[in-house]
Amino acid sequence: MANALGITQDGLKTALEIKDSYRRSEPLILPGNESRMLIPENLMNAGLDLQGMEDPLPLAMVASRDPEAPMALAAATRMCPLGAGPKLIRGVLQVVGETSRHALVRECLDFVSDSDFDPTTIAEVRRHASRFIVRTRQQYTVALKQNLQMLLDGSIAPRQFVQEFFELTEAGNMRNDIRQKLVLSLLLSGTVRPSVKFLMLENFERLAKPVRKGIMTAVLKAEPTRHIEVIKEELKYMVAQDMVGKDMGGLSAG
Repeated sequence: MANALGITQDGLKTALEIKDSYRRSEPLILPGNESRMLIPENLMNAGLDLQGMEDPLPLAMVASRDPEAPMALAAATRMCPLGAGPKLIRGVLQVVGETSRHALVRECLDFVSDSDFDPTTIAEVRRHASRFIVRTRQQYTVALKQNLQMLLDGSIAPRQFVQEFFELTEAGNMRNDIRQKLVLSLLLSGTVRPSVKFLMLENFERLAKPVRKGIMTAVLKAEPTRHIEVIKEELKYMVAQDMVGKDMGGLSAG
């Protein structure tokens, strides 16, 4: 329940959790569903209950600090109608409009603020934001396909391919199921070099936990080949190391 200032305890807690997720470079999770990653379309869906994220503070955190423009813009767009509320919320919007790392977010909030948060202006901003999100996602998908072809042609180094693979899937806010299929296809492919596969595993922690779990399950069930068996052993080793780390953490805490 919001107080007179328009701030809730749940909202403050959610904002701090989002801050920690950014610090750890972890993807944001859809509130109420830990198996799904939060994507811009969730923020743009006014009919979707985002629980603690409905508060202006977590939305401000995403709008100002998210590394990807589509996510930041979607959060800013969801914040806009709140500007018609308490003065404190207007102040929060002003701060985000001055400090967001994305010029598009700053322009969006300046435009809405200049209109005194007019509903017609907010609706226009929503339309532009929706088109921008769709266009950006399409651009990232095309870039991914081009990089894969360059990898198969040998015209891009494995490390550069893997680095850009994660950058593009993260920047495009790709759905978890699609990201899982892409990584799995690379790990199980007979034409992708082993060096690429091991580099993918080096970045495994950048994937959401449900995605990692799904990939591990599928790889361990895959038909055995020499390369697949090596990948299986590496995954088993990673799981074992993770369990040892958790046990050590528990001992330290005790």
